[in-house]
Amino acid sequence: MKTNQLTRGKETRLMYVENKEGLIDGLSGRIGWVTFSKSGRSVYYRGLTLKRASGGGILGNFYDEATGQEYWVSGVKRRGSNVHSAERLGIEVDEDAREEYVRLRKKNAV
Repeated sequence: MKTNQLTRGKETRLMYVENKEGLIDGLSGRIGWVTFSKSGRSVYYRGLTLKRASGGGILGNFYDEATGQEYWVSGVKRRGSNVHSAERLGIEVDEDAREEYVRLRKKNAV
Protein backbone atom coordinates (compact mmCIF):
# COMPACT_ATOMS: atom_id res chain seq x y z
CA MET A 1 0.00 0.00 0.00
CA LYS A 2 1.44 3.31 -1.08
CA THR A 3 1.23 6.04 1.56
CA ASN A 4 -0.16 9.39 0.46
CA GLN A 5 -2.25 12.15 2.00
CA LEU A 6 -5.50 10.35 1.19
CA THR A 7 -4.63 6.80 2.29
CA ARG A 8 -2.36 7.75 5.21
CA GLY A 9 -0.88 4.28 4.73
CA LYS A 10 -4.13 2.51 5.57
CA GLU A 11 -5.91 -0.03 3.36
CA THR A 12 -9.32 1.04 4.71
CA ARG A 13 -10.29 4.47 5.99
CA LEU A 14 -13.43 6.33 7.05
CA MET A 15 -14.00 8.96 4.36
CA TYR A 16 -16.48 11.52 3.07
CA VAL A 17 -17.63 10.67 -0.48
CA GLU A 18 -19.79 13.11 -2.48
CA ASN A 19 -21.16 12.61 -5.97
CA LYS A 20 -20.81 16.03 -7.61
CA GLU A 21 -23.09 15.08 -10.52
CA GLY A 22 -25.71 12.80 -9.01
CA LEU A 23 -26.61 10.68 -6.00
CA ILE A 24 -25.18 7.77 -4.01
CA ASP A 25 -28.13 5.63 -2.94
CA GLY A 26 -30.45 8.66 -3.00
CA LEU A 27 -28.08 11.10 -1.27
CA SER A 28 -25.46 13.54 -2.52
CA GLY A 29 -22.87 12.55 0.05
CA ARG A 30 -22.08 9.73 2.42
CA ILE A 31 -19.58 8.95 5.15
CA GLY A 32 -18.32 5.40 5.10
CA TRP A 33 -15.45 2.95 4.77
CA VAL A 34 -13.43 3.09 1.58
CA THR A 35 -10.60 0.83 0.46
CA PHE A 36 -7.67 1.80 -1.71
CA SER A 37 -5.79 0.19 -4.56
CA LYS A 38 -2.15 -0.76 -3.99
CA SER A 39 -1.03 2.48 -5.64
CA GLY A 40 -3.55 4.56 -3.66
CA ARG A 41 -4.81 6.13 -6.90
CA SER A 42 -8.16 4.30 -6.87
CA VAL A 43 -10.85 4.28 -4.20
CA TYR A 44 -13.46 1.56 -3.83
CA TYR A 45 -16.76 2.49 -2.18
CA ARG A 46 -20.18 0.75 -2.26
CA GLY A 47 -19.40 -1.06 -5.50
CA LEU A 48 -17.91 2.02 -7.19
CA THR A 49 -14.40 2.21 -8.57
CA LEU A 50 -13.26 5.82 -8.32
CA LYS A 51 -10.08 6.81 -10.12
CA ARG A 52 -8.02 9.88 -9.24
CA ALA A 53 -8.73 12.70 -11.67
CA SER A 54 -5.32 13.42 -13.21
CA GLY A 55 -4.63 17.13 -13.23
CA GLY A 56 -7.69 17.62 -11.01
CA GLY A 57 -11.28 17.38 -12.12
CA ILE A 58 -13.62 20.26 -12.70
CA LEU A 59 -15.92 19.39 -9.79
CA GLY A 60 -14.17 16.62 -7.92
CA ASN A 61 -10.88 14.90 -7.27
CA PHE A 62 -12.03 11.43 -8.46
CA TYR A 63 -14.27 10.09 -11.21
CA ASP A 64 -16.36 6.93 -11.52
CA GLU A 65 -14.60 4.56 -13.89
CA ALA A 66 -17.95 3.28 -15.25
CA THR A 67 -19.96 6.51 -15.67
CA GLY A 68 -17.37 9.31 -15.71
CA GLN A 69 -19.25 11.20 -12.96
CA GLU A 70 -17.02 13.25 -10.70
CA TYR A 71 -16.74 12.66 -6.95
CA TRP A 72 -15.18 14.50 -4.05
CA VAL A 73 -13.39 12.09 -1.67
CA SER A 74 -11.71 13.34 1.51
CA GLY A 75 -11.14 12.62 5.17
CA VAL A 76 -13.93 13.39 7.62
CA LYS A 77 -13.52 16.83 9.16
CA ARG A 78 -14.21 17.71 12.79
CA ARG A 79 -17.60 19.13 11.97
CA GLY A 80 -18.56 15.79 10.48
CA SER A 81 -18.24 16.17 6.72
CA ASN A 82 -16.61 18.16 4.01
CA VAL A 83 -19.70 19.91 2.71
CA HIS A 84 -19.11 23.60 2.08
CA SER A 85 -21.02 25.67 4.64
CA ALA A 86 -23.05 27.34 1.85
CA GLU A 87 -24.19 23.98 0.44
CA ARG A 88 -27.16 22.03 1.78
CA LEU A 89 -26.76 18.37 0.93
CA GLY A 90 -28.34 15.22 2.24
CA ILE A 91 -25.58 13.24 3.96
CA GLU A 92 -25.75 9.96 5.79
CA VAL A 93 -23.24 7.87 7.71
CA ASP A 94 -23.16 4.22 6.64
CA GLU A 95 -24.45 1.90 9.35
CA ASP A 96 -21.21 -0.10 9.52
CA ALA A 97 -19.23 3.14 9.97
CA ARG A 98 -21.44 4.84 12.57
CA GLU A 99 -19.52 3.67 15.66
CA GLU A 100 -16.15 4.83 14.28
CA TYR A 101 -17.70 8.11 13.11
CA VAL A 102 -19.06 8.83 16.61
CA ARG A 103 -15.68 7.94 18.16
CA LEU A 104 -13.88 10.22 15.70
CA ARG A 105 -16.23 13.13 16.41
CA LYS A 106 -15.85 12.72 20.19
CA LYS A 107 -12.06 12.54 19.86
CA ASN A 108 -11.99 15.71 17.78
CA ALA A 109 -14.39 17.55 20.10
CA VAL A 110 -11.85 17.51 22.91
